[in-house]
Amino acid sequence: MTRSENTVMVATVSLAVLALFWFNPTIAGFYPRCYFHELTGWYCPGCGTTRALHQLLHGNVAAAFRLNPLVIALLPLVGYFAVRGHRGGVKPIWIWVLVAVVVAFGVLRNVPAYPFTLLAP
Repeated sequence: MTRSENTVMVATVSLAVLALFWFNPTIAGFYPRCYFHELTGWYCPGCGTTRALHQLLHGNVAAAFRLNPLVIALLPLVGYFAVRGHRGGVKPIWIWVLVAVVVAFGVLRNVPAYPFTLLAP
């Protein structure tokens, strides 16, 4: 990436983070809805992410984790790869492991029995 592309990306992410900090997703109506949940009534693996990140930006780690534990648990990994950049790449096995974890999380959070109901946002 060129320096100007990096600048644009950092500015865009910064503006998105500021908007997420200032505008509560439970009140503001301009955040994207989950069409999967609207069509099926089931929670996708990403349901609750926007609200979780809003809570995390306000220091409410427990509330953020309750809304989407997978995303909050994966944030350190995302940060690592954001800082690391494209050096070295990722082995395909780790990509498949991540896909399996995301699919399993998406299935388990829709099981209507305790303790899986704790995974619902």
